[in-house]
Amino acid sequence: MRAAILLFAIGLGALPARGIDLETLVMPGPVIEGHADVEEQCTKCHQPFDRASEDALCLECHEDVGADMRAAQGFHGKAPGLAAAPCRSCHTDHEGRAADIVGLNPAVFDHGLTDYPLHGAHVAVPCASCHTPDDKHRDAPSDCIACHRSDDVHKGGLGEDCGSCHEDAGWKQASFDHGETDFPLEGAHVDVACRLCHADEKFEGTPQDCATCHVQDDVHRRQFGTVCGDCHGVAKWDEIAFDHDRDTKFRLTGKHASAACGTCHTGPLYDQDLPSDCLGCHEVDDVHRGRNGKDCQDCHDTRAWATIDFDHDKETEFPLHGLHAEVACEGCHRGNVHEEKLGVACIDCHRKDDVHRGEQGEDCARCHGETGWAKVETFDHELTRFPLLGLHATVACEECHESHQYQAAETDCSSCHRKDDEHETRLGNVCGQCHNPNGWGFWRFDHTKQTSFELHGAHDGVDCTTCHAEREPRTLELPGDCATCHFSDDVHRGGFGRDCARCHNDEDWKKVRIGS
Repeated sequence: MRAAILLFAIGLGALPARGIDLETLVMPGPVIEGHADVEEQCTKCHQPFDRASEDALCLECHEDVGADMRAAQGFHGKAPGLAAAPCRSCHTDHEGRAADIVGLNPAVFDHGLTDYPLHGAHVAVPCASCHTPDDKHRDAPSDCIACHRSDDVHKGGLGEDCGSCHEDAGWKQASFDHGETDFPLEGAHVDVACRLCHADEKFEGTPQDCATCHVQDDVHRRQFGTVCGDCHGVAKWDEIAFDHDRDTKFRLTGKHASAACGTCHTGPLYDQDLPSDCLGCHEVDDVHRGRNGKDCQDCHDTRAWATIDFDHDKETEFPLHGLHAEVACEGCHRGNVHEEKLGVACIDCHRKDDVHRGEQGEDCARCHGETGWAKVETFDHELTRFPLLGLHATVACEECHESHQYQAAETDCSSCHRKDDEHETRLGNVCGQCHNPNGWGFWRFDHTKQTSFELHGAHDGVDCTTCHAEREPRTLELPGDCATCHFSDDVHRGGFGRDCARCHNDEDWKKVRIGS
């Protein structure tokens, strides 16, 4: 201990002659940047042997925090327990110039403990939007106009008391009572944005007649005058109060009831004398070009121009079934419907569709039906020289009858399946010896039963084309002696003759059995 005191005294002796501050010597580390100017004045923050006095010293410098605590306002005055807690319990120092002794975590900070609790849309606003880096958090303004001056579309014309109309739930939500003005808002006007009528934010002198605001909505282009209220109401611009059935001689039924006024009234409303017959308005819609007369109501009604009332099944000798029911009238009736006489046989209309070119006669109904011309409904292929078996029954007609010349179709397998012949004609063209129509991959050829050369041992499983290597052979008959196929394997070079089986067997060529 004495040695330590001696070393300490020697150290003091080595210091400059100026005054010695013992507390500075024992300082645990540099203070933060904000306290740097008082770093050598320890008594600014500490009293020797009196830690209880530190809080009072803190508040001598941080007067605004002390005022908050005394008035129970601001974060330090409202946060539970802070008034009784030592300052150092949250704010420690001597941790270096760059140390953050405030310890503010914006992600978990409760703004409700301040003088400005966050409500509505303010809750989602980033902190930096109100708290700039160079200013204290407590100095952030709390009046609306301080932050929302750039949002003030009224440009100060309505003063700075934004809260009298707006709410913090949303800047665009205004609570101004228009009912206290000369123009109470009714019907659809209630939901109209203020700026649509007050575009320049000048509220006095705003016109109150319909035409001034709704000129762009006037599809009549002023031809019906400017007193819009004669027909329109404030509930909805598209709802017409004018009763055409009651106030005119032309009742609006069906689609006429939903037609826009300007569709029929193309000129001045009160000066134009409109026709009441169908062709007066629908001449351009008459796809018959007048050939069916002017009595459109014989077939059409006001429900829809394309809806036909005429019952072809009852009023003609040709009931419309299947796809015939969907054919447009002019598909068959090319002339005056009241004068032309049309044939009722299929070929009368479908001669150009007959891909058989008359080969199958003119009774199209033998095979085709009215559900679809391309669909064969009744033809029985079993009555032909090529009954459809197995998968052939599911093949589309045009797969085999590409030219639609049915009698010319070939019946041998290779005519259709040449591209499927992986043997490349080495096994001939009579595919049916091995394959069957239930599936090209199904085999039924038995080499042992159907030939004179039984397959045993290693021969069983050999690919067919190993022995049958010639393409398009005249015959599938091959020699049955060993040497024909195994000449290249004969290491004896024919010295022991062609009867290899005397020594070799078909289980394994290399296993030799010497005969007696």
